[in-house]
Amino acid sequence: MKNKIVILLLAFFGTWGIAQTTEKEEVPIQVGLVLSGGGAKGLAHIGTLKVLEQAGVKVDYIGGTSMGAIIGALYASGYSATELDSIFRVTDFSKLIQDDVPRSAKTFYDKDDSERYALGLPFTNFHVSFPQAISGGQNIYNELVRLLFHVKDIKDFKKLPIPFLCIATNVETGEEVLLESGYLPEAIMASGTFPSLFEPSEIDGKLLIDGGVVNNYPIDEVKKMGANLIIGVDVQHGLSDREALSSATEILLQINNYRTVSDMKKKIDKTEIYIKPKIEDFSVIDFGRGKEIVLTGEEAALEKFAELQKVAQVQNESPLSKRIVEPSDSLTINRLIIKGNDKYTRGYIKGKLRFDLAERISFDDLKQGVSNLSATGNFKTIRYQLVSNGLGTDLILKLVETETKMFLKLSAHYDDLYKSAALINLTKKNFLLKDDVASFDFILGDNLRYNLEYYLDKGFYWSFGVKSEFTNFDTDVDFGLISSNFEVPADPNIREINLDVTDLTNQAYLQTVLQEEFAVTLGLEHKLLRYSTRTINQFVDNGEDTFVPTDSERTFFDDSNYFSAYGKITLDTYNDKYFPTKGIFFDSDFHFYLLSSDFNENFKEFSVGKARLGTAFNLFNNVSLNIEAEGGFKLGTSSVTSFDFVLGGYGNDFVNNFIPFFGYDFLSLPGNSFVKSYGRLDYNFAPKNHALFSANFANVDDDLFRTGEWFTEPTFSGYGIGYGYESFLGPVQIYYSWSPEINENTFFFSIGYWF
Repeated sequence: MKNKIVILLLAFFGTWGIAQTTEKEEVPIQVGLVLSGGGAKGLAHIGTLKVLEQAGVKVDYIGGTSMGAIIGALYASGYSATELDSIFRVTDFSKLIQDDVPRSAKTFYDKDDSERYALGLPFTNFHVSFPQAISGGQNIYNELVRLLFHVKDIKDFKKLPIPFLCIATNVETGEEVLLESGYLPEAIMASGTFPSLFEPSEIDGKLLIDGGVVNNYPIDEVKKMGANLIIGVDVQHGLSDREALSSATEILLQINNYRTVSDMKKKIDKTEIYIKPKIEDFSVIDFGRGKEIVLTGEEAALEKFAELQKVAQVQNESPLSKRIVEPSDSLTINRLIIKGNDKYTRGYIKGKLRFDLAERISFDDLKQGVSNLSATGNFKTIRYQLVSNGLGTDLILKLVETETKMFLKLSAHYDDLYKSAALINLTKKNFLLKDDVASFDFILGDNLRYNLEYYLDKGFYWSFGVKSEFTNFDTDVDFGLISSNFEVPADPNIREINLDVTDLTNQAYLQTVLQEEFAVTLGLEHKLLRYSTRTINQFVDNGEDTFVPTDSERTFFDDSNYFSAYGKITLDTYNDKYFPTKGIFFDSDFHFYLLSSDFNENFKEFSVGKARLGTAFNLFNNVSLNIEAEGGFKLGTSSVTSFDFVLGGYGNDFVNNFIPFFGYDFLSLPGNSFVKSYGRLDYNFAPKNHALFSANFANVDDDLFRTGEWFTEPTFSGYGIGYGYESFLGPVQIYYSWSPEINENTFFFSIGYWF
């Protein structure tokens, strides 16, 4: 009945009313569009807008809340419904909401962190706490800034192509906040800041969350703008039963709906054309079903198509002009203004942004720079404005620094070399100076270890680091390897010994980083290297060119302190350390050993260099190939063998010059030089599940590069078939490995991040 009355009124005003001569001019129809909040269900608004355009309706005012605010703002800025449909179809909302930071945005220090710890929690005054929200909303905000760049200088939302407003909630007072001016991406981000999912937004000193808490259908506000005919799109749903309350998000929505369900009864009566898409089968996080949700908006609007056409006729407008917005893909930032950086310097922040002022950059460059800042974890929220200044654009960064500076991090690991291990880490930011971080890993298990690091990150400038690492393990090795490298008497009765390896390394270094992916490091190193065993007795020279046993319980092959200078060049664009599917990797290291305590009395100055080069790429659907080449050599006439390369085993975190090699057990193939090639096929047959096939080939011997034998047919080869799983503890990897040169096969197993 109500719909028929609307049609009659529109027809009345559009024909008879306009034809009559009156003393008072008829009030023209001013259409106000009200878009409710509803998370993913708000994508139905796009379908409704498509039908409104098809009917020829001109929207004069728009008001929205939450998702309704986001879509409403984009439409008000000039995008057509078809353009919005295209934008949202190619948007991966799961990545945007989770604030996934690409590996490329992390510093080398942060890469190590993210690939070492399974769990990290704020740790203040010896109390563990939990984050306030799942996401800071940074990825969503970056995208909104890009999409709305063409209206960046419009501060009064009434001056947009279509006047616009949105609603947020003051989380401190519970009051409704009307947002009709300011920086448009900030305003709509605040309107859609769902509690517990996103960090609250701060605007003009007010802490704001989702407007749906107080007003999810701002009809009265749109009427006050001047609208006298309301078209409303309602994607809220009523109160749910217990079966539907399956997540924390749904429960929070249920609590909020207690109020909105009651309010909507009155607001529906004020709405001339009320459109209610059938969204009962969708949840607020069903972004993966976007196409279906958009279709529900179209279907619901088509049911009111006749009424919408009447509105278009009464408006007596010429056919709607085609709305086209070309999103900008580049900009020039010639001034950087930073606000809120109390604990981090301008140089640190500018260094993370990684672009030069007064030069044309892409929006991807800007997004990458902001991601670099976000990846540090030092900022709770990063909001920024792009404002024209005549010559280019001002970038105004508004930072909210993370209050917690101490963190407790945990991890667990098992593999065939280090055995079981549990890691406890304490990390303290701003430990001594601004921009610094101190970290201490204490590793318990079959082998006690530690890792202590201090890093002062100076961004564009040379950063400074100090590191101390203690590692030890034992493994069975061929006695021939020991007797050929150290002065011990041969014993035909001994085939294998249990070798204990202890490595204490202390470093001080300078590092400069380009684009978070390329680093140059220069440093000084002290290393205590100890090789020993309990399998055989300690022997000493009796002065007659023969060895006699002593009463010692342990035989030492080396127990020396070594002092060196070193340099490293690293390029790492792999998208994953353990299962890379794209990117390149290059790591080179050159050590010049200057001094030694000389346990074996055979030290002369010498150098050791090594390099590794690799790439990963997709071959076809879910199948990727990772290929690498690696080599190392020793320079000098010193007879020290403790730094020789030894190939064998499987892993991601070996010490010294131990190199993994399929087909052979740990520490099997020694030499002071080597070359190795490696390839791995990775079939990602299900999410987080990998079928793996690996092959490697190598030459290992003394002075390979001097004799030219490094370029001959490989002497050693090995193969592995395995399975990998990306668990919350880190990668689980199981490999069956064999080599055609030996009649042995080996199983390698590891679980968790390597450390």
